[in-house]
Amino acid sequence: MRNHVFAGVAAFLFGFSGQVLSRVTPAEATQLDGKLTPVGAERGANTTGNIPAWTGGLKTPPETWRKGEVEVNPFPDDQAMFVITADNLDLYRDRLSDGHIRMLEQYGPDFFMPVYQTRRTAAFPEHVYEKSRENALTAELLDNGNGVRDTIMTSPFPIPKNGLEVIWNHILRYRGEEIAFRSASATPQTDGSYNPVVNDYEYFFAYSKKGAELEEIDNKIFYLKTDTVSPSSLAGTITLVHETLDQIRSPRLAWRYDAGSRRLRRSPNLAYETDLPNSSSLRSVDQKDMYNGAPNQYDWTLKGKRELFVPYNAYMLHGADAKAGEVIRPGHINQALTRYELHRVWVVEAKRRTGIGHIYDRRVFYLDEDSWQILASEEYDEQGNLWRVSEAHNISYYSEPVFWTTMEMTYDLKARRYYIDGLDRGFPAYDFSPRFRGTEFTASAARRAARR
Repeated sequence: MRNHVFAGVAAFLFGFSGQVLSRVTPAEATQLDGKLTPVGAERGANTTGNIPAWTGGLKTPPETWRKGEVEVNPFPDDQAMFVITADNLDLYRDRLSDGHIRMLEQYGPDFFMPVYQTRRTAAFPEHVYEKSRENALTAELLDNGNGVRDTIMTSPFPIPKNGLEVIWNHILRYRGEEIAFRSASATPQTDGSYNPVVNDYEYFFAYSKKGAELEEIDNKIFYLKTDTVSPSSLAGTITLVHETLDQIRSPRLAWRYDAGSRRLRRSPNLAYETDLPNSSSLRSVDQKDMYNGAPNQYDWTLKGKRELFVPYNAYMLHGADAKAGEVIRPGHINQALTRYELHRVWVVEAKRRTGIGHIYDRRVFYLDEDSWQILASEEYDEQGNLWRVSEAHNISYYSEPVFWTTMEMTYDLKARRYYIDGLDRGFPAYDFSPRFRGTEFTASAARRAARR
């Protein structure tokens, strides 16, 4: 039997998919300063000690790192304790997701999983922890779970009671107040050849701005603007997104400027199962950031917790030496650059609602208990077959205490191809303080930027 760890939630609640339950009591919330961390993870080690206690995360950057530089590996001397392969996966099957089992079976021996010492590095600023404690007492799901009220800055449900609360914890997790960076994506052919697409990203997280009040943010989670830099055929394409907190009452707003037509147009279909731009139909829009958008197309069930080998502390993929040519391989990425660790993860199943036409009939998500970041997911077709497997390789950033992705990929098991985002081509470090004014994210500002 697979190893299930249940904590903080009574077992009878795990079957609830969308019902609004009462907020946690003040007595329950005191656990966030006791047996639970401020974000709701189990503070203590597991029974065998191979998942250590959380002691505050990675608080101090390595001495070799300087502000403004790309993050360096804080554990350069760590060596893989063992490697999981198609030949020995039965030894570890209880601690592998179905997606990783399938990847090992389909792509072995080239696909393998090097397993390292578990390091619980996730850390956030103290004011984020304080809001997490406050949210626990006030946050509630809106009707049918299509939004959340009485929450701000970070995940609203550190002590979740159903699957919808867990997925909202991912959607609203703290990722800083603003960020600017350049990144490349690609959809390698089966022989490993690829043509990267380079984009500049600018995020302004209105929901997470320090001192922001819910009534002041105009129902917005964040504003995002992307500007395509290359190839030349796509250069100048701009996408602008206003992500809303209640997407049923006020749906996501999106615009796209096509350099060919030289017009900025509304993009009302940039959501749900729509193909993610430049993904060669290998990924849907709602798979960006592993999952985004309104959760109203699925029934969500909290399956509990498991101890699994998951991508974690991916500094070898993040570092300046991890160029695209070193990362990309036919069928999957260069697994020698990956790092997997044993962590406790929340498991949430999403089952497509009757009458909904999404390409994925069922999805399973594995969320890190220390950050609410989705670390891996599985996507199933209408026949119940595992179709795609997604991974998020994450690090703890230094200039702003944030645990977030550095690279994401979705593997299409039928096409034997994949989509990857987060490739580095000598790009500068992420800037967590670009000092946006907020006016950069209006449609008129995007139109002016496109004309320059």
